[in-house]
Amino acid sequence: MPLYVARGQRPWTPGYYTAKKRAICYAIDSGLLRGNTALPLRYGRGIDERAVELPWVFAQLPERPGKVLDAGSALNYGYLLERAPLNRANLTIMTLAPEKRCFWHRSISYVFGDLRRTDFCDGIFDIVISVSTIEHIGLDNTLLYTGDTSKKESDPLGFVPAIREYRRLLKPGGTCLVTVPYGCPGVHGWYQVFDAGLVQRLIEAFQPKDCSIDYFGYDAQGWHRATPADLAGAVFYDVHNGEPCANDFAAGARGVACLKLRV
Repeated sequence: MPLYVARGQRPWTPGYYTAKKRAICYAIDSGLLRGNTALPLRYGRGIDERAVELPWVFAQLPERPGKVLDAGSALNYGYLLERAPLNRANLTIMTLAPEKRCFWHRSISYVFGDLRRTDFCDGIFDIVISVSTIEHIGLDNTLLYTGDTSKKESDPLGFVPAIREYRRLLKPGGTCLVTVPYGCPGVHGWYQVFDAGLVQRLIEAFQPKDCSIDYFGYDAQGWHRATPADLAGAVFYDVHNGEPCANDFAAGARGVACLKLRV
């Protein structure tokens, strides 16, 4: 951390992951994203979109979450799994391939496969959580997530069957929490950025009884609440492209849509 601070807190440099973890833990533990209150100035500056996505998810969870599916393995970190109320959930984590981190000793179930075609029974989960996952479904997942060349795809609407699958897996009255990068739309090999049209396509595929959406934007002052209009031109910073760090120190998405969908 001292080196990270001395070098100007640039994203993806040594110390970044510690700073990111501290920001997320602070936001979760303080309830920073509960309700509709404004975020503190410079909150999450230089930190990617998990700084708002993960605390937002925790803010939506009930005291007793019940049976939960983490569709995409965004929660597979000890510092998240130990925090209430997630630590009271009966949690299953599903992703394409095994990861280095595994917390089976916490009675967590791990399943590997395609989220568009799962082997779970109908209506088995109380909550499905999908954090920054569906923007990768149907695209090239061989860059970061698997060595299986059959997962090098180019279907921008591959997320549609996944969203329908999420709905199938939920009990009546269940909740789906989905987050996606939002802004200037486009497909970029291993991910895509959603706009109003794609968000609407997602909602139509899920067919919720009710739906609410929270939007967050990033600029040089950090993360803040936003409107869809605010984010129309938001551009994703992709560190894997070898792009130099921008002046605002963006570490990933500059806009995020967080959807709460009820069955």
